[in-house]
Amino acid sequence: MIDVTQLPRMARKGGDLPGVGVVHLGLGAFYRAHAAIYIAEAMATSGGDWGIIGVSLKSPTQAERLKPQDCVYTAVEMAPDGTIPHRVEVVQDVLVAPHDPAAVLSAMAAESVKIVTMTVTEKGYCHEPATGKLNRDHPDILADLANPDAPASALGYLVRALELRRKAGLRPFTVLTCDNLPDNGHVVKGVVLELAGLIDPDLRDWIAAEGAFPCTMVDRIVPATKPEDIEALGQLTGYYDASPVMMEPFRQWAVEDNFVDGLRPDLGAVGVELVSNVTPFEDMKLRCLNGTHSTLAYLGYLGGLETICDAVSDPHYAAFIKDVWAKEIVPGVTAPEGVDLTAYTAQLFERYANPAIRHLTWQIAMDGSQKLPQRILFQLEEAFAAGRAMPRLTLAVAAWMRYVGGTDDAGQPIDVRDPLAERLRALSDGAQTAADKVAALLSVREVFSDALRGNADFVADVTAAYEGLAAHGARAMVEKYNA
Repeated sequence: MIDVTQLPRMARKGGDLPGVGVVHLGLGAFYRAHAAIYIAEAMATSGGDWGIIGVSLKSPTQAERLKPQDCVYTAVEMAPDGTIPHRVEVVQDVLVAPHDPAAVLSAMAAESVKIVTMTVTEKGYCHEPATGKLNRDHPDILADLANPDAPASALGYLVRALELRRKAGLRPFTVLTCDNLPDNGHVVKGVVLELAGLIDPDLRDWIAAEGAFPCTMVDRIVPATKPEDIEALGQLTGYYDASPVMMEPFRQWAVEDNFVDGLRPDLGAVGVELVSNVTPFEDMKLRCLNGTHSTLAYLGYLGGLETICDAVSDPHYAAFIKDVWAKEIVPGVTAPEGVDLTAYTAQLFERYANPAIRHLTWQIAMDGSQKLPQRILFQLEEAFAAGRAMPRLTLAVAAWMRYVGGTDDAGQPIDVRDPLAERLRALSDGAQTAADKVAALLSVREVFSDALRGNADFVADVTAAYEGLAAHGARAMVEKYNA
């Protein structure tokens, strides 16, 4: 077997580069497997200068991998019957924000840049997930206020770059978030305006009047790239790519058609759904896909299931998640026009069962304190307010509580990755009984709303679910709910 690192490195082909029209904050795998490909295809179809400068907000790793190969990378479509590599050349440079914040701000403030896209995950918005408001005590926000020329957060870069454009007499850029948040455009607009108001009320008013923050719904399963993926790709193509992305064949992007001065790539020509209201799309996806992804992640991980495919290949977990859709989630969803929810959830199950997509339950379980309010808790709040119980999604919340306690059903330690991990573990460890542990975790206001915390039925149900998980384990509880 050859050493793929000794193969020719990926490199850009000859020809003129398009101009840069997009700066992207948070250049991870998902964006490169989703929006970047759409933008590249839109340019190939309809032209335009929409080249992308990527920004790594924390680590230099992505720049170190991509820059030696001219920022070219491979997007590998992983179908059950084989893989298809796609060469992607839309990214032109990768900047590392902590190394050179001035370069990042200069790129964002450039007149040619019309859109700033972002995938910074839920925790990158420095907000309170339960309220959507800016967390003014967040260390990165405090750093942004103390040193605006070297921001620490994505929000700080947005506000400072918009300030520079305003001072230069330029139009603002459109802020196009590609993260899984309900009302994501409205959320980022709200926290940007809050931060701008703390700096300069006139800047806040200018952004509010002239800026644009479209809501979006993004969908494509993109598992983490593993060393063996890089090796297999080198064997297949004859090139060494240090940073390919793995992706399922399915993709979807719904975008509110609200851009500053109407300037954007011709996204509609390549399958993007340009709509006036994204809410039905994002609501359907957050509930049906993200809600069940997290449900399978916590119950699956506790039960020793490594991937989502492993989980839905287990007949008990498969029956459980189908009941979650049919009996708990779908009754609360208003489908977008022309969408059959039964067919949509059946397609989701097929996507989960794709054996080529090894999407780790541990990976999906990361940052649960940020994800749960957006994916599951709002559904429970609605249901309990309407007098309708959701026992399976309640079990998922109890599974998250067990998960952040740091030990799985086999008694093995869990590497919990969460902004509140230490606090959550301390709360769990500091309580003796299951009821006390649940009460302690429900006290975390960044996660649980007053409405849920104060609902006696929900508290009783999640406590009983936690007790069942502690006594019998996740697998047994999943089987019980199928009985």
